[in-house]
Amino acid sequence: MDAAVRVQAYRIAEHKDVRLPIMICQDGFITSHAVENIELLEDDIVKTFVGEYEPEHYLLKDNEPFAVGPYAVTNYVMEAKRAQMQGLRNAKQVTLDVAKEFEQISGRSYGLFEEYRMEDADYAMVIIGSAAGTGKDTVDMLRKQGVRAGLLKIRLFRPFPAEEIAEALKNVKYLAIMDRTEDYNGHCGPLGAEIKSTLYNADLHPATLNYCYGIGGRDVTIENLASVFEDLKTVEETGKLGETYRYLSVRE
Repeated sequence: MDAAVRVQAYRIAEHKDVRLPIMICQDGFITSHAVENIELLEDDIVKTFVGEYEPEHYLLKDNEPFAVGPYAVTNYVMEAKRAQMQGLRNAKQVTLDVAKEFEQISGRSYGLFEEYRMEDADYAMVIIGSAAGTGKDTVDMLRKQGVRAGLLKIRLFRPFPAEEIAEALKNVKYLAIMDRTEDYNGHCGPLGAEIKSTLYNADLHPATLNYCYGIGGRDVTIENLASVFEDLKTVEETGKLGETYRYLSVRE
């Protein structure tokens, strides 16, 4: 997990227009139990960037008593949930603003997602987490073979950047959505559901397959991901999707 994401997380969660908990998610098992080299910024630079948290209200303030986490009755629950959703929506622009500031001190660019060789891609893979590195190597290999492949790595899952992703995928003809988890809904994974909804709302209709892979830290290789692109080519050649939710590298 990039330590830079953790540094930015404080600024995003504590922003006055957000004020929501934030989760930094990492896929295991190997990445959570392995040793690797990392690049860290100097402590003084990080502390200056994060700053001191100065809330508008403190819990222990005798001249300004207020309740925190009280039981909410029917009269106010809807308004409270609506306020939470507005904070979540605001988090998208705040994330972009914080990422831009962080780039100025680190030279590293972060955003809602990362596009890799997507400029003319006919076949694309949408993925989250460490397997994106293997995905990029797979795309490079296929490009050398003349296959116009690309990859989109999701960085921000909530709020889901639907409009921006739709724009990035608008010219893709064949799409694979990679889920490293199950959703137990019987027909797709959580990322699959989000991407399909995004495409539908944007009136985009690439031939789409959703894959479940790598659960429990099962390794994913270039050969595994290359087979996904082969499946997309088969869809192109036959004109048939077949099973739209598939398992990658699983014993029968």
